[in-house]
Amino acid sequence: MKISKVLIGIDDSPYARHAAVYGFDIARSYNALVGLVHIIEPAIIPPSPADNFAGIAMDGTLGVQEAELAEIQANQSDLIIERTIKELGEGLQITTFKQFGSRADGIIDCSKEFKADLIVLGTHKRSGFDRLIAGSVAEEVVRHSTVPVMVVPFVEEV
Repeated sequence: MKISKVLIGIDDSPYARHAAVYGFDIARSYNALVGLVHIIEPAIIPPSPADNFAGIAMDGTLGVQEAELAEIQANQSDLIIERTIKELGEGLQITTFKQFGSRADGIIDCSKEFKADLIVLGTHKRSGFDRLIAGSVAEEVVRHSTVPVMVVPFVEEV
């Protein structure tokens, strides 16, 4: 088995950081290149509701427009990527990916663009109703990826 490119999916959660540690360790072990991907799911601003009493449109966005929100999300993504590289990426060649859209689709698209040999993701071990509502990015990636996917579970200490 040859692993020359490892794609690591990150976000701002302890689950993703835990998996990133594994991904960077694998990359070091195989002297592999690292692809670091953060997918930004666009926040949806609901339409402004009308005040039924006065008939005046209410500003439900708290003054933040969609373009501003997208810029805030992009800046936050940059910070997450920079922090991860600073904490874990010393001595490795790292290519970064940042996209807006579906997390699972974005990770798969980036794995193809990077020509990854392995994708490393964290999981929060959702089950039951939470999983039904929120789904699982890792599960979607595993189902649709054409390369092996390592899903690293995170067990919260009690």
